[in-house]
Amino acid sequence: MATLPNPLPSLAADPSGRALGLELPPGKLIDTTDDGPWHEPLLWHTEAPAAPGDWATLGSAPRTAGLLPLLIDVGGSQGGPEEWELMPEEMSYPGDHDADEVLAGYWEEYAEDELELDADVDHPGKEAVTELFGEAEEFAETIAPHGVQWPGLAPATAPGADADGLATEVADSLAGGGSWLKEPRLALVPARRSADIPAAIGWSGPVNYEGDVARLCAVLRSWEDRFGVRVVALTFDQLVLSVAAPPTTPAEAEAVAAEHFAFCPDNITQGESETLRAYAADEVLGKRVWSFWWD
Repeated sequence: MATLPNPLPSLAADPSGRALGLELPPGKLIDTTDDGPWHEPLLWHTEAPAAPGDWATLGSAPRTAGLLPLLIDVGGSQGGPEEWELMPEEMSYPGDHDADEVLAGYWEEYAEDELELDADVDHPGKEAVTELFGEAEEFAETIAPHGVQWPGLAPATAPGADADGLATEVADSLAGGGSWLKEPRLALVPARRSADIPAAIGWSGPVNYEGDVARLCAVLRSWEDRFGVRVVALTFDQLVLSVAAPPTTPAEAEAVAAEHFAFCPDNITQGESETLRAYAADEVLGKRVWSFWWD
């Protein structure tokens, strides 16, 4: 497990971050978890609301200090990160997991039984699976054109926009008026790469689906490499990514949609697009922003 030194503790005595080569506005350090104070800060965020331009101004220089930018929403029903029940003690290291194996495991756990077992035969977990996905025939229609076998990772798309530049554009859009983020704040997180940010703060948004979010971060790392994604925003239970190289054909989008289904089934089973094929067309094909929500 390879981790970087956390520079955030130095901000307690040096709030402006000058010792780190920074010029930070007033902000606060967060070390609150579901099990009491963590032994070091998990993130820092501004006191003032985020505005367009903040990501470029405050988010670029800290990278040399081992800090990556993130937008957080402190105005949701669950409040700010002090109330998010962060669980850093439950996190492993994203680099210890393989994205294909993680997604295949999710796909098999939540799909295979429903497609292989007769609807009249009871089996452990059948009631929960049926409640979530429907009966086998209905579920088969939901995940078409894919079937019981995990289809594997989608191929990488052709290089697109500059990934960091697009992340800045998406952050500016979310920080501007009219965004669904109620009270956005710019945060800085000690992380090696953008994909690791959820695990670095011990984010528990998907806890009803996956308790160790580092496993999901392994998938985010793979999406970084194949599609140029960056983690741009987190709320209590939502994740927002910028996507520099999204799929450009229906077939590519359906392959990626299978990964989205395994990563976050709620996006489809509880979303506006009721089938994977419709979701691919509506939410994946050519889309520069991917968002995920776990019930």
